[in-house]
Amino acid sequence: MSTGSTAARPQLIYLVYGAATYHQEAAFSIASALAGLRETPGKALDIQVFTDNPAPYRDLPVRVRPLDENTRQAWIAPHGYHFRAKHVVMQQVLQESELALLIDTDTFFHCSPLELFRRIQPGTLLCNAFGMCYGANKESGLYQTLASLLQERKLADDQMPLLNSGVIGLHRADADVLDRSIALMDELYPLANGAYTLEEFCLSVAAYRTKKVRECPDLIHHYWSRKQLFRAKIKAWLDKHGAAPTSGVALDETRLVTATLPRPPALQRLAYKIVTLALPGHQRQFMREILYGCYRHTNEFDQACAPVWWEKARENAEGRLRKPLNSHQLERWFNHPVIRLVLGQRRKAIYLHLIETKAD
Repeated sequence: MSTGSTAARPQLIYLVYGAATYHQEAAFSIASALAGLRETPGKALDIQVFTDNPAPYRDLPVRVRPLDENTRQAWIAPHGYHFRAKHVVMQQVLQESELALLIDTDTFFHCSPLELFRRIQPGTLLCNAFGMCYGANKESGLYQTLASLLQERKLADDQMPLLNSGVIGLHRADADVLDRSIALMDELYPLANGAYTLEEFCLSVAAYRTKKVRECPDLIHHYWSRKQLFRAKIKAWLDKHGAAPTSGVALDETRLVTATLPRPPALQRLAYKIVTLALPGHQRQFMREILYGCYRHTNEFDQACAPVWWEKARENAEGRLRKPLNSHQLERWFNHPVIRLVLGQRRKAIYLHLIETKAD
C-alpha cells in the first residue's frame, strides 16, 4: 500500500445490514477485492463498511462505520425506501474523500478493484451496467406512471438508458448527481407504487445528459440472478476460510468461486434428459434438476451447490403444479423404479433433505 492522505485514496464502500446472508456476501466480496488488489502492488485503497454488525469484518482490513437503527431510518426517510440509503452513504463519503465507489454485497471482483476506479473521472458516473432504454418497455408501471411527467419537465425521454446501480462510482465534483437522485426518490416514490427499482431509475434520470456514464460488468460479477447458487459457493468458501480470510490460500481460492453456473456438462445434461423420458411428464424436469445436483464437480465450491439444485427442483415443480409438494407425493416420485436405479443410495438423503428444508 502506498502512502498518502486518506481523503486522496479511493474509497470502496459497502452498506450492509440485516440478515447474516448479506454479511456473508459482503465478507466474500471484500476478500475478492483484496485478492484482486494484489495485481496492483503499491497502490492504495481504503475499504469502508457501514453496518449494524461489525463482527463479520473483524478479520478483514476494513474501516467499520457503525450504523444504528435511528440513523438508518433517517437515511430511508421520508418514505421508508431502503435503497435511498445507498445514495446518502455516498454523499457522506464524498464529503470526506475525493473518490468513492459503493458496491452491492452480491458482487465479486475479477481483477483489482482499482481498475474500476480508473474508469471514474470528473464528469463520469460509473454504474454496474446499462439496461434497456426507458422507452423500450412502455407497458411497465414506471413508464406509464412517470413518462409524461418526466418528459414535460425535460428530465428524461424514451432514449434514456436505464442503469444497474450494483456499482455507483463518483468523483467528489459530481456528488450533485446524488442530490438530484435523492430529491427524485423523495418526490416520485408516492407515484411509483413502491417500485423496487425506483432508486436505479432515479439515478438514471439524475445522470441523464449531465454525466458521462460508464459500466464495468467485465470487471466484476453481480450475481443478482441465480443468487442461491452463488450464495452456496460463498458459504462454502467462508466455512473453509472464515477463520483466516486474508491468508494467501484464502485469497487464492476466491478465484475458484467463479461466475459460472455449476451445471453438469452438456453431454451429461443430455443423458439426464434421456433417462427421465421414462418418467411421467410432470416429473421429468423435477428429476433432471435433482440430477443436476448429483453431478460430481471437481471444483469444491461448485459441489457445494448440490442442495440448492434440489431445493430449486422442488420450488420449480411446485410452481408448475401451482401447489406445494407434500411428503407423500415426493415419496412416490422418488420411489419410481428408474429414479431408484439412477439415484441409488443418494435417493433417501435427497428426499430427506427436501422434507427437512420444507419444514424449515
